[in-house]
Amino acid sequence: MTITVYVPCDATALSLGADQIADDFVRLSAQTGHDIRLVRNGSRGLFWLEPLVEIDSGDGVRIAYGPVTGSHDVESLIKTGVLDGHKEHALALGPVTEIPALQAQTRLTFRRIGVTDPRSLDDYRAHGGYQGLEKALQSDAQAIVDAVKESGLRGRGGAAFPTGIKWQTVHDAQADQKYIVCNADEGDSGTFADRLVMECDPFMLIEGMTIAGLAAGASEGYVYLRSEYPVAADIFQHAIDTASAQGWLGDDIRGSGRRFHLHLRIGAEAYICGEETSLLESLEGKRGLVRAKPPLPALVGLFGKPTIVNNVLTFAAVPEILAAGAGEYYKHGEARSRGTLPVQLAGNIRNGGLFEVPFGTPLRTLIEDLGGGTASGHPVRAVQVGGPLGAYLPQSQLDLPLDYEQFAEANAVLGHGGVVVFDDTVDMLEQARFSMAFCAAESCGKCTPCRIGSQRGVEVIDRIRNKENHAMNMALLSDLCDTMVDGSLCAMGGMTPFPVRSAFTHFPDDFK
Repeated sequence: MTITVYVPCDATALSLGADQIADDFVRLSAQTGHDIRLVRNGSRGLFWLEPLVEIDSGDGVRIAYGPVTGSHDVESLIKTGVLDGHKEHALALGPVTEIPALQAQTRLTFRRIGVTDPRSLDDYRAHGGYQGLEKALQSDAQAIVDAVKESGLRGRGGAAFPTGIKWQTVHDAQADQKYIVCNADEGDSGTFADRLVMECDPFMLIEGMTIAGLAAGASEGYVYLRSEYPVAADIFQHAIDTASAQGWLGDDIRGSGRRFHLHLRIGAEAYICGEETSLLESLEGKRGLVRAKPPLPALVGLFGKPTIVNNVLTFAAVPEILAAGAGEYYKHGEARSRGTLPVQLAGNIRNGGLFEVPFGTPLRTLIEDLGGGTASGHPVRAVQVGGPLGAYLPQSQLDLPLDYEQFAEANAVLGHGGVVVFDDTVDMLEQARFSMAFCAAESCGKCTPCRIGSQRGVEVIDRIRNKENHAMNMALLSDLCDTMVDGSLCAMGGMTPFPVRSAFTHFPDDFK
């Protein structure tokens, strides 16, 4: 009987020694006469348990063990008899599907991640992959757009613009060429969901973008991936090549006569290229500078043609919507925030990782129940949601539900779903300074409020830190924030004041 051993292959697991663990299982099982099948699956997103090894002794039940931290753990597992069907061990977590942190989630977009081999298209299809595209191939373009509208899907990149409306605009535009562009320049602090999609379930992104191409009448697609993700680039390019070879991409998708080609392009470590128009400039081979809007990219986008620009999580949600139906997706969430949000917990957190939950889930539930509180054991003092341009929320706001409108009312943003936790040792004046310094370093330089305002912001905060004319400099900092919000060309300068304002509003003692 063949025993299947699953060892994850994503960047997080690799950084913790997963390759060596995989090699150890092959070597030691051969020495003991065990016939194993090694599968390099994706991560489950439970990073505090990585590397998480799963063993199926032949009964179809995958028993989890973790974290498996080295050769000594592999030797111990084999000596205990885990390859002979014995399931007791100090690292044993029971059936992987019964791990509480997984049971507490509502996995739609991420339901295959950690289950399948990301390099196997057959494995993807065996777990429901390409059912959405098969339905799309039997529908006209307007019906696909309507399904996305009815699902309530909104962009997961930060602005939360209704995806169906954007797709309708490109669908209606008249042009000899249209494009689909995926923003995979995941640069926000504490975010890694895009990386997990591309490393652990890449065919899902390919399927979602292909469906978008059918909806808009676009025959060419581009994925703009940050250069800091070499593992994702390797796995995703393999997926493109495999999908093309098996007829899921190309001039005649599965004999339908419909055409869609997909290309991977690597960025050059510029945070500003996460802004859609800077990204388009970079894709065209130019310096990544923000474009003035209008015209919108949906009408004048890549190479001047109508273009759908969405991020990875937006496209990744589309196959499930088409496969299960818009109503199934819409029933999750609340108000205008429908479906699920893959939240990424990072910073000073005991159980960091990815948790997919319905909109409406309180922030406190994520941090305390799923995340287990701070890693230090100290009380939570501040939480930054939405990346380096997101507001810092105090303890009193942790009951905020994950809802775009309710976050906006609290002068905060959900953004890409990154949540960074700080305990009571954090200096919020330093965090405010970091926000201004980050903007100064990453600004494209095109507009004065962002380019100059951020540098002046660092200088003003330094004077406050040095106790120089406190009242005047606090007033100057507030005025500077107003100028940057009202005068900046894009969200880089326009949102940098969000964390700064929230820091001196909610934590005034740190500025005295």
